[in-house]
Amino acid sequence: FAGLEKDKPHHDFSCHNIYAISFVPYLLSKMAASAVLFPSTKICSSVSSHRKGVFRIFTSTTLGSRSQRTRSIKYRAGVVIASSEEKYDYDLFTIGCGSGGVRASRMSTQYGVKVAACELPFSTISSNTMGGVGGTCVIRGCVPKKLLVYASHFATDFKDAEGFGWTIPEAPTFSWEKLIANKNKELDRLHGIYGSILSNNNVETIIGKGSIVDANTVDVDGTQYKCKNILIATGGRAFVPDLPGKELVITSDEALDLPRLPKKIAIVGAGYIALEFACIFKQLGSEVHVFYRQPKLLRGFDDEVRTFLAEQLAAKGINLHPSTTPVSTEKVDGGLKFTYSEGDMVVDEVMFATGRKPNTHGLGLDKAGVELLPSGAIKVDDFSQTNVPSIYAVGDVTDRINLTPVALMEGMALSQTLFAGGEPVSVDHRNVAAAVFTQPQVATVGMTEEEAADQCGDVDVYTSSFRPMKGTISGNEERCLMKILVDVASEKVVGVHIVGGDAAEIMQGVAIAVKMGATKKQFDQCIGIHPTGAEELVTMRSVTRKIRK
Repeated sequence: FAGLEKDKPHHDFSCHNIYAISFVPYLLSKMAASAVLFPSTKICSSVSSHRKGVFRIFTSTTLGSRSQRTRSIKYRAGVVIASSEEKYDYDLFTIGCGSGGVRASRMSTQYGVKVAACELPFSTISSNTMGGVGGTCVIRGCVPKKLLVYASHFATDFKDAEGFGWTIPEAPTFSWEKLIANKNKELDRLHGIYGSILSNNNVETIIGKGSIVDANTVDVDGTQYKCKNILIATGGRAFVPDLPGKELVITSDEALDLPRLPKKIAIVGAGYIALEFACIFKQLGSEVHVFYRQPKLLRGFDDEVRTFLAEQLAAKGINLHPSTTPVSTEKVDGGLKFTYSEGDMVVDEVMFATGRKPNTHGLGLDKAGVELLPSGAIKVDDFSQTNVPSIYAVGDVTDRINLTPVALMEGMALSQTLFAGGEPVSVDHRNVAAAVFTQPQVATVGMTEEEAADQCGDVDVYTSSFRPMKGTISGNEERCLMKILVDVASEKVVGVHIVGGDAAEIMQGVAIAVKMGATKKQFDQCIGIHPTGAEELVTMRSVTRKIRK
């Protein structure tokens, strides 16, 4: 064990018996004190593999017919990390009942362990004291955002209907107030469902502010609980830079719950949240201005996709202001005066969508010595374990890939790692599909063209840009872009990008193929469904451009 390296694969135990034979006597000699405290007629020992060179040695002692409590002593290369005979209130205590926390908690009880989870009281707008079972995605993220996206689509649908022979006698009217009221009814229903999911799976739900006292103790509003394992799943919070007038601006939380639709809105940021709301407000009748520091929007996405989407948004009447920076916001007659590097304007609302930060405020992580990244995210290994062996973290609070399905997968994997009794389970964060619900939608999986050129060297790029069939009669000028990236050496499809209607629905199926390592030849052998836009993905035969080392 003295020579055991941390990077040795945790599943490679061809010498397991040698380790046990050579190390257990050493261990038992070091546990002489235990033998004195608990004289026994029999000592049973076993060695269990753990993460990154950490081994657990389990021992039990018997005296006559009475068994003493099992001891779990962790060793890393022969050094004791922790030893405990404490009795715990819970095998797992989860702080945060969002997607990842709920999944980890309810799946853990399937293994017969005792689990509790705490969450702040419900509110549609998050704060240091308010949250709600269901978390960001359900209450103030993906779900309500998608409901508003659906609502905004009707503006285009009404226009398109005329080209297909429909006559609408009067201009349709829209009520923002009714939409928000109905949205909140749905959130109340979902909030209740998530609470039922926990209770139906024997997870004790505690409403209150949870914080860490030490490596095995959680405090919830003054009541302390002893926990064998602690999971932090507190997600992220919208971030507003420290600029004059920041108290006057809104974030995505407030944008989903505004009392009235703004006639004119300035949105700062060019990520998926900023652009999704830009499309929502524009389609519902607002004048929209988007300000961002970079020359292009959607940083981190494929460059061709970024350029194409900007053209589509501008064609819809969204005012884009690239290479600009916000300066201040102040209250004036008639609204808010928003000042930026190139000028100023008076608007009804100023929305900042300038990123989100891990929600670690007031968690007491420093008391347990939990290590954070420079971004403020909790640092974890491949198995979501922090530097404190009994404390874990999943989801946005770790700032790995901040998507709901990723948090769900991380929560599932952690429950298996802790309680299934087999080898630790990690999540493969490669080739995770994602979508931006702008209009048109953006969906992507795998590498961007820039990443493929850097990592693969020789790359064939296939593209197709076209006007969807629906637009030919309706008069809708929106266009679609489809793009496939192929690694020449392996012939594998390493990236797929779509801009267009139903892009997200199409991409979910394509992502399976990319995850499985499908080749371009296999794409070509697939017979398309006609007439659909998706069939372009299996009919592109001509290389648009070749990238070579």
